[in-house]
This record gives sequence, structure tokens and C-alpha cells, in this order.
Amino acid sequence: MTSPFGNLAVIADPSADRGGVGERLPALRRALTAADLDFRLSIAEGRGQGAALATAALDEGYRYVVAVGDDASVQDVVNGLFRDGAPIVEEPVLGVVAADSANDLLHSFGLPGDLDGGVRHLTGDTTYPFDVMRVTCTGPDGEQRTRYAHNLAQIGLGANAELARRRLPAWLGDRRRRFLGFWRGYLGTRRRALRIGYDLKTWEGAGFHVVIGNGQFTSGVRLSPRSYPGDGVLDALVFTGQTSDAYTMMPRIMRHGGHVPDDSIKELRAKIRFSVEADRPLALVADGEPFGTTPATFQVVPQQILLKL
Repeated sequence: MTSPFGNLAVIADPSADRGGVGERLPALRRALTAADLDFRLSIAEGRGQGAALATAALDEGYRYVVAVGDDASVQDVVNGLFRDGAPIVEEPVLGVVAADSANDLLHSFGLPGDLDGGVRHLTGDTTYPFDVMRVTCTGPDGEQRTRYAHNLAQIGLGANAELARRRLPAWLGDRRRRFLGFWRGYLGTRRRALRIGYDLKTWEGAGFHVVIGNGQFTSGVRLSPRSYPGDGVLDALVFTGQTSDAYTMMPRIMRHGGHVPDDSIKELRAKIRFSVEADRPLALVADGEPFGTTPATFQVVPQQILLKL
């Protein structure tokens, strides 16, 4: 059966879920076949190849591209849908199958994270016009780099915690690495002077953590609860209190995003772009992936992709 959007170009990231997605590739193929969908399955060998495979699929005439894996896997594929600042084809359709890997994008839409449930959502014609962010920042070698992100970016504490987690050995396990990464990131975080432009306005003040939300969740936590990835708006949360707020607010954050409103969190919205500058370069991660450092800009790319629901 051909999808209403044509044949599927399925791009699987076997490294997602610490190699777990790779182990599920035979089950993925069986599920796609059982769904009676016409598909081509390609395997991304390393981070970054998902983008090349997605671009090649669109150039070959595909319109419907499916990312199988975690948020980094989706980010790779999303970047492959664009060329020269615009989608390669008009309204490309993006399907997402987490295959039991950690995928925060799906939480914002209440979509299933298991393999079979994800494949079932590839059938039919229901889609959602989906926003992404065009992020420009300073790369590791000091060069300016631009990349697309689909979910949520963090500057300051959140980025420091993720970078610290990545330096910890895998044998500690995901839960312990997140816990230790948070505390190591916390100890290395200070309040900084910030200047945030949002459309034609500017906010200046001190803060230790900035969230730029298109989607709502990160690591399963509803960190940007007012974000809706399709409203043509990006949301920023600037944590302006003391760094100790990072753990005193934790119970409210874990209660499905109960940390806003709060006098020590500045909420900003932008229909065009955010810019973030600090009195020193601050680390930036987007969709859980290291991007570089500030200064950074986040441009709204509204409804250029159709997300398959």
C-alpha cells in the first residue's frame, strides 16, 4: 500500500538507545511490512549521515521521510530536509518512530514511543504543520555554524549538565549519569549578565539558565510547558533567581511543568527570532545535542514540515 504521501524513505539510527535501535532493525522491517507500506529502509552509519540520507531521498523524489531513533536521530533527518534555508521539497512529511529510544518530541504530541505503535502512526493521512528552529551559534573551532533544531534548546545550566553527563562512563547507566551530570553542571554554573533580543524588543538582566522552547519536553521533563510546536512562536524561559533555584524548583518542574508562572522566571515569546548574548560564552545544546556557545540566534521556521500523527 502506498501512503497518501508516496513511498516512505525510512532512515534508522542504529546507535540510538545505546545501540538498542540497531538490535530492533529486524523488528522494524517486520512491522513496516506488516503495515503494508511501501518503504525503503536506509541505515545511518554515524551521527550526521541521517541528514545526507534524507537529502538524497528528497532529491530522488521521495516526500515522506521517517526518522527512527531518538531526538538526535530526528534532528539529523530534519536538517536533511532543508537546503539553502528552505525545504528541498514543498511540505515534506516527517514521520518519527522512537523504537523505544528516548524521544522528547513525541511527548509533546502524545505519540507512542514503542516500535509497533510508532509504525502504526505512519499510516493514514493525518499530519500537523510543524515549526522548527534555525539556530546560529559559535562552533567548537570559533566558526559560526547554523543548524536546525526541532524541539528545545538550553543555554547555561541545562547545557552544562548535558555536557557533564556525556563525559561520564556509560557503565554508570542513564539514570545515574543524568543525576551526576546535573550536579556537576550545577557546580559549574554561575549567574551571568544576559541580553536577550526577541523580535523588536530586548530584555537585559542576570540569569543562570535559558530555555528556548519549540516543543515542551527534555529528558521526559515538561520544561517549556507553554510551547506548542506549530503555533509559529518560540518561547523563552530565563531563570533569573539564584542557582539554588535549580534544585528547589525541581519538585514543581517534575509535576508536569508546574514551575511557571514564577517571579524568578522571565517568560518571553518571539514570532520571528530570539538572540542570546552573555558576558562570556555559554554552552548551548539543542534537542540534547551540543551545538556550540553563545552568542546565538534562534529563528522561527513556521510550518514548513508536516509531522505525521
